[in-house]
Amino acid sequence: MKKIFYILLLLLPFEFSNAQKIQISHYSLTGISTEIKISQLPPKAEMLVLKIKSGNFEQQMVLQTKGQSVDTSFVFQSSGTYSVNIRGQKATAKIRVLPGWLSIVPPLVAILLALIIREVLVSLLTGIFIGALFIFNFNPFTAFLRMTDTILLNSLVDRDHLTIIVFTLLFGAVIGVIAKNGGTAGISKLVIKLAKTPRSGLIATWLMGLAIFFDDYANSLIIGNMMRPITDKLRISREKLAYIVDSTAAPVASLVIISSWIGFEVGLIQTGLNSIGSTRSAYGVFIDTIPFRFYPIAALFFVFITSYMNRDFGPMYKAERRAREEGILHEELEITQDDEFEEKISTEDAKWENGVIPILILILGTIAGLIFTGIDSLKSQGIHAYSLRQIISNSDSFSSLLWASFSASIVAVIMTVWQRRMKLTEAVQAWNKGIQSMLFAVVILVFAWSLSLVTVELKTADYLISILQGAISPHFLPVIVFIICAFISFATGTSWGTMAIVIPIVIPLAYKLSLQSGLDPETSNLILVGVVSSVLAGSVFGDHCSPIADTTILSSIASHCNHLAHVNTQLPYAIVVALVCMLLGDIPTAFGLSPYISIILIFAVLTLLLRIFGKKLAAVNN
Repeated sequence: MKKIFYILLLLLPFEFSNAQKIQISHYSLTGISTEIKISQLPPKAEMLVLKIKSGNFEQQMVLQTKGQSVDTSFVFQSSGTYSVNIRGQKATAKIRVLPGWLSIVPPLVAILLALIIREVLVSLLTGIFIGALFIFNFNPFTAFLRMTDTILLNSLVDRDHLTIIVFTLLFGAVIGVIAKNGGTAGISKLVIKLAKTPRSGLIATWLMGLAIFFDDYANSLIIGNMMRPITDKLRISREKLAYIVDSTAAPVASLVIISSWIGFEVGLIQTGLNSIGSTRSAYGVFIDTIPFRFYPIAALFFVFITSYMNRDFGPMYKAERRAREEGILHEELEITQDDEFEEKISTEDAKWENGVIPILILILGTIAGLIFTGIDSLKSQGIHAYSLRQIISNSDSFSSLLWASFSASIVAVIMTVWQRRMKLTEAVQAWNKGIQSMLFAVVILVFAWSLSLVTVELKTADYLISILQGAISPHFLPVIVFIICAFISFATGTSWGTMAIVIPIVIPLAYKLSLQSGLDPETSNLILVGVVSSVLAGSVFGDHCSPIADTTILSSIASHCNHLAHVNTQLPYAIVVALVCMLLGDIPTAFGLSPYISIILIFAVLTLLLRIFGKKLAAVNN
């Protein structure tokens, strides 16, 4: 769920007679700062005195304006009617102060309900409604109405969200056409020559996941849809396919230096560095964090080692054993396809190029779009000498994905009609059915985004961080930040939203704690890099575990796997990997151990654990 840091503007405005305007939220959390925005000030910068009063309470703040607006924040201690006085003008606002713990209730209810009743849509809507109750003064009627016309609607007005929806639908169109014109069957026929056993099929799926490194959404959709016919034939469970898809998509996209994640991550790091007055290169810090991001590195390794050793444990072992011995590839699906869409072209009539060419256009088109938009952005900034890193950091990944997916879908239709495999009307119908196959994913994505907007509005992340702020030893900060980010990402269902909220907070936190503890510059830098890497890694871990995460949802949809079955089978693997990474990575490296030694130890322990607790799977009886 990319760029979820877009904040739901449920603010109550007050306007003054001389055109000055103040905006303040109509509620706050105990101990959490509430934003106050003042705009339409005189153009000349000056010092402003802001007075806040309620009953016997009165506080005065001196603000320095920048331009015609100024933003500040204030911690409201109790509910009541507050008067706000600035430049001789006065307005009143009724503020409700809620207990901080209420902010974690909506996501927790949604997650627990999803695991209990196994209905994702109902669970998400319940969480959204509970959040709306808190936001709209516990009025159920108002909460119900605003849930639809405000919260759900605002989850759609974000340009990045709309881009993801359109990209998902257009990618579905590509899959719909190549499934009907023999492209998918042709790819399966080509790859199946190399993937003749479950082990080789799993490793081939893993390798393809590494190859499509530039975007996690594209990775999930491409690998899941393309490899599903092959893994089905090899009696590999849909749960295992979804796990491989999910556990390669975000980790590889978050680690590589050229992906749709890089600009976002570097931008957040730069914001944090600016807040402490650092002149360090944000991209340099990003590169420094790569060997410290133990979870995504270990997650990629664990996918390989479980595939190579042909061993599994827990719910995944049961799913794989069911598929190998009984031929039952999945639990009952939440998403269904009609027979016409699932109709297969005969192997003799299949052409691999009908599938490969559109997918190559999607991949290469996205890369070309990243380069084009990156160069264009740099030129608009007056920069004419640039590196590949700068190009990708300044690129527009969302536009690139749209251009590539639309071009690929059109080329797929043209190839189909040109070869006379289908009439134009039939090709368009296949295009349309492909879009329909993605509608369920889109609905869940919208609901998940809406719940995330609720958590942002309720300041769930701010509350969690406030619990630990000021009571943390610098050396244990990386592992604690990893845990916090994992929980936030799990509760909100967004790794990007977690990074956007936490990075600007924990960088100054690490800096101040290091100063207070009298650490030397080298150790302080180690803590800073460790904290940033923990945010980036913990966000991915929590996202993997969350049933409301967009990449988890897309992995289930693309693999045609029951969504909650995917969550239940992946969760034990993700938790084991995370625990080993914290014990052998985040903690010892904060005390000076080389991250490369930690990585070797993590790999060795994970292999040993799989050897001890993993059970060997029987060969497929064809």
